Amino acid sequence: MMRFLSFSSLFLALAAFIFYKIALSKLEQRRQKAEAGRRNCAPCLMMPKKDLLGITRFRESLRATRAERGPTYVMEEMNAMGKNVHTVQVRVLDYDLNVTRDPENARACFSAQAADFDIGVHRTESWKPLLGVGIFTSQGEQWRHSRDLVRPQFSKEQVSDLDLAERHTRDLIVKIQPGEDGWTETMQLQPILYNFALDTVTEFLYGYSVHAQNPARRAKLPPAKGMEEPNPDELGANFDNGKRWIEERGAFYKWYWLITSKDFSNRCKEIHKWVDWFVQTRLQRGGSDVKDPEIQIRDGSKRKKFVLIHELAKATQNPLELRNESLSLLFAGRDTVGALLGWCFYHLARHPRVYHKLRNIVLEQFGDSPDSPITFAQLKSCQYMAHVINEVFRIAAVIPLNERVAVRDTTLPRGGGPEGTEPIFIPKGRQVLIATYAMQHRADIWGEDVEDFRPERWEEDRKKVGWEFIPFGKGPRACLGREYSLFSISAAYLGSAYLPPPFPFHLHASMGVIR
Repeated sequence: MMRFLSFSSLFLALAAFIFYKIALSKLEQRRQKAEAGRRNCAPCLMMPKKDLLGITRFRESLRATRAERGPTYVMEEMNAMGKNVHTVQVRVLDYDLNVTRDPENARACFSAQAADFDIGVHRTESWKPLLGVGIFTSQGEQWRHSRDLVRPQFSKEQVSDLDLAERHTRDLIVKIQPGEDGWTETMQLQPILYNFALDTVTEFLYGYSVHAQNPARRAKLPPAKGMEEPNPDELGANFDNGKRWIEERGAFYKWYWLITSKDFSNRCKEIHKWVDWFVQTRLQRGGSDVKDPEIQIRDGSKRKKFVLIHELAKATQNPLELRNESLSLLFAGRDTVGALLGWCFYHLARHPRVYHKLRNIVLEQFGDSPDSPITFAQLKSCQYMAHVINEVFRIAAVIPLNERVAVRDTTLPRGGGPEGTEPIFIPKGRQVLIATYAMQHRADIWGEDVEDFRPERWEEDRKKVGWEFIPFGKGPRACLGREYSLFSISAAYLGSAYLPPPFPFHLHASMGVIR
């Protein structure tokens, strides 16, 4: 009898809780409808449900994320609703979100109404085990503090270290030298490109390259008293797996806490150990009056060697802050440069016309020897190289989705009404996904040849770029490492241009291996 009563009480409590949640939901829907009317907003088009609770769509999205085709899935689902549908509302389990590929809505989120939006707390919590609280994971005043700490370190002079880039580019070229028949051996090119990015960014940030490309060149770690020496051999693998885990957690959004494992914790621990070593070596040297090291450059003169962690330590002596900020930059620098270089090589291998045109321009502008002196200004002035990189960014969209969450009731300028041209209401706490990949594949913006790789489009009608192309974001949260990434990619391509023609790569039939 007591067991029956306990079960009955539990059932009644559960029923009461469900009724309470439904009542709250109805009241909130009524409030939102009234507020939308007050603001002269029209309803946003709803993406059709595939089941009552939205479980099917959640599972499809998760499968697409795991298969690394999440951006394509978003674009296909929007296209299925109509080529002129650019902003939708989506029901996923127990919450709604908005997805937009409209440049005007991107402008609102990133700039015009930036005060109404911020990154979401779920993103912060999803990424925190790996990156801590830094420039990519903080909100409000904490983020402004991080930005003010990091931004001064990315001036043109500091990111344009040609000698550093040249050394690591030479290591890269050694790995992809063609044989006597003019072709490389079958290889997985992507790990080599990620190694280049990791080698370059670790030296820029910490003054010490991990030399993943050529461990024989690795110097002895600088001493750090009381610290357990980290293992540099596993740094790249730890980043790859750590990224996979935070992407999975991000896909679960508010249920991110369900996705954790001992492997993820261990990966984070090993990455932190590596970064903490360099934080401590710098802190153990003292405060802001520490003399910076000098290096000898190509012309025989000496100059101060810029090391980002040394400069940050002049502004803060907080070891956790130094770890979080530098680790965020390490994570972003390796991922962006490595991924974009992979797509550059992929498209140049598929489009020999573009390769030969770019190579001829490089040899004409920079000389026919890899030892020719080159300046940062010369590198930036190579317009066709910039057009090739822009076109790769447009086609591949290395950052294919961005996210903002409304910090107060607000609006977006487009997406409502039958034509999608009227404002829509965005309630406080609503997640907005800005689908940059889908935006950069809109035929009505880029032309009917939108799926073609054609760098010349940037010469013809893309001299002035608006909000339809935001590979590094825009507004207050625009990526501070933009110049560093473009410089590293340009330097790496410049080195490969001196390989004997033709471009010594063929795409393997699997599309995952380049020969």
